[in-house]
Amino acid sequence: MAKDTLTITDNRTGKTYEVPISEGTIRALDLRQITVDKDDFGLMTYDPAFMNTASCRSSITYIDGDKGILRYRGYPVDQLAENASYLEVAYLLINGELPTEAELDKFTDDVTHHTFVHENVRTFIDGFRYDAHPMGMLCASVSALSTFYPEAKHVMDRDIRRAQMVRLIAKMPTLAAWSYRHAMGMPFVYPSNELSYSANFLQMVKRIAEPKFEVHPEIVKALDVLFILHADHEQNCSTNVMRSVGSSRADPYVAVAGAAAALYGPLHGGANEAVLRMLREIGSLANVPAFIKEVKSGVGGRLMGFGHRVYKNYDPRAQVIKRLADKVFDLIGKKSPLLAVALELEKIALSDDYFVSRKLYPNVDFYSGLIYEALAIPVDMFPVMFAIPRTSGWLAQWEEMLLDKDQKIARPRQIYTGYDERKFVQMKDRTAAVATPELKSNARETD
Repeated sequence: MAKDTLTITDNRTGKTYEVPISEGTIRALDLRQITVDKDDFGLMTYDPAFMNTASCRSSITYIDGDKGILRYRGYPVDQLAENASYLEVAYLLINGELPTEAELDKFTDDVTHHTFVHENVRTFIDGFRYDAHPMGMLCASVSALSTFYPEAKHVMDRDIRRAQMVRLIAKMPTLAAWSYRHAMGMPFVYPSNELSYSANFLQMVKRIAEPKFEVHPEIVKALDVLFILHADHEQNCSTNVMRSVGSSRADPYVAVAGAAAALYGPLHGGANEAVLRMLREIGSLANVPAFIKEVKSGVGGRLMGFGHRVYKNYDPRAQVIKRLADKVFDLIGKKSPLLAVALELEKIALSDDYFVSRKLYPNVDFYSGLIYEALAIPVDMFPVMFAIPRTSGWLAQWEEMLLDKDQKIARPRQIYTGYDERKFVQMKDRTAAVATPELKSNARETD
């Protein structure tokens, strides 16, 4: 009869071990029993970038990359994008269930009335150079909020923890908008309690001198959809940072600042900027064949916005965004000349064996940059636009980590590749290194 175990034979010693299999995994600590002698630390796994390591058990987001599935708490993301508001989805991520009308009303009211920030935050943002990057300002200002709410350090107190979660979801659009306004040399616009979450952000970014700022409701809906699609995405780089920082019981403000810093990187939150840069370099439909030839040769261009670490099928978010792009361009009355280039690239990538065999399908970044550009949001703001909605996902993951009894402070092992013990050399006896010394690899526990 089959058993849910893995039998391992260590050819170094001839010993055999039986390791339990649970939920398609084995526990790495079970490998520690595999030793050569009593002084051996035990077998470890080596997995750079966590390519095949599960660091947690989570019930928040489910992804099947081969089938192109993305679900929040069991709900397909396309259904949520079509039917829900962003704050509904934020509530879902944090609480595990879609809110009732009364629950959503209270959550919306709580978020709405926490969008204002302390006036000293305005002074703080004003202190940045005129050319400071909005994402750098966002990382710094959200971290600074930690000093305004010292009680936030009591992360295991549910009421205190939930109060900070509401504050962060509420204040991120304000910090983001003010970072934008500072970068543009424009006066700050305060939040409005009369507007929805997305409409409020747009008025803080776009309002000039209008007595009442109005934006087409379909544009507001489009931004809500983009926020929903970016709300969470399982154990990505920034979420991993959020959990790792949070595992030390740091308050959520500095944990979100760390996650936002990870998102700042061009391989994460800056990917849609790279897509726009690629489309501009191609320039026109006439240049697409030559660009594709360069990509396939491996010596020229790089196809950005295609392929994904997880998805080996069409990114389900990309399908929603593609439809959304058409709607947004129709609303603003003009289409980006880059859209035709994007559509042609997608057509080739989905039919050319070179790309199909490599499972290089469009991802969420391929069209999102075009939509933000159509909304007159500058490229520097793209990672900021990502950070606003992702805050709810980060916080849901952070709280789940705090309440998971299996979790401890994050502390990965390493394979030490440096010298064995060496004696200190006095300055007068030192000589310049002329060659890289041969280093000895020695797996061991380190502090």
